[in-house]
Amino acid sequence: MTLKLGFIGIVTNDMAASLAFYRALGVSIETDQDDAPHVDAELDEGVKIAWDTVETIRGFDPAFAPATGGHRIALAFDKGTPAAVDAAFATLINAGYTGHVEPWDAHWGQRYATLLDPDGNSVDLYAELAAN
Repeated sequence: MTLKLGFIGIVTNDMAASLAFYRALGVSIETDQDDAPHVDAELDEGVKIAWDTVETIRGFDPAFAPATGGHRIALAFDKGTPAAVDAAFATLINAGYTGHVEPWDAHWGQRYATLLDPDGNSVDLYAELAAN
């Protein structure tokens, strides 16, 4: 059996705030979805991302409690170039979002930065460094 990722799910306390962050990041999300209990979007190459409100999750899992004490999973987006990592990080910081790790040249050969979405999820931006 081949394992195929169906979607990446994000549980949010504030759908509108979460969708605004991911729109600012570059995810194409219909604008009339801000009050929806569940939202789907498709990224390039067919990867899907979905959002559910805490209330939606508690509708089938009444004992659901969001994780505390730090993120359990991180999303990482390839921005294509080191300059695009820096530009996207600056754009999101200027829009009022929280930076966690400013852009830096990682020892594994990538320009890397980390932001936090409105629910505190770690969102990494990266790009391969140019070969010398």
